[in-house]
Amino acid sequence: MQSFGQAELNASLNALSGVLLLIGHRKIMAGNMQAHKKYMIAAFISSSVFLVSYVIYHIRVGNVLFQGQGWIRPVYFAILISHVILAIVILPMAIASLMRGLQQKFDKHRKIARWTYPLWLYVSVTGVVVYVMLYQIYTPKT
Repeated sequence: MQSFGQAELNASLNALSGVLLLIGHRKIMAGNMQAHKKYMIAAFISSSVFLVSYVIYHIRVGNVLFQGQGWIRPVYFAILISHVILAIVILPMAIASLMRGLQQKFDKHRKIARWTYPLWLYVSVTGVVVYVMLYQIYTPKT
């Protein structure tokens, strides 16, 4: 049986990460480096808490099967597969972006952040989409 609330917590942490990324990006585009730094660190913390919570959830619950049928099934799996692959890819990229920024290696930070930001945002958004499709639209049968 699904543990009540943890899946919602995970989706909320993904959504929070996405919002923090968007705000952080706006701050740097406006030239506010200090605010950018704070929002991006907060996004990293939110994503890190999500990762720990996600692992704990799946250790306790196991896999949750997608119940949708028909045309939505390949759509769901296309989103899920791209999400999982990019979630694996984004972790070292986010760490590298964060470290380069904190070390004030801004030229190297900008080079990787140009790729990190859109991929990380995609992972955050698709994490919420997967949650909605799996737990809200096509609710697992218990």
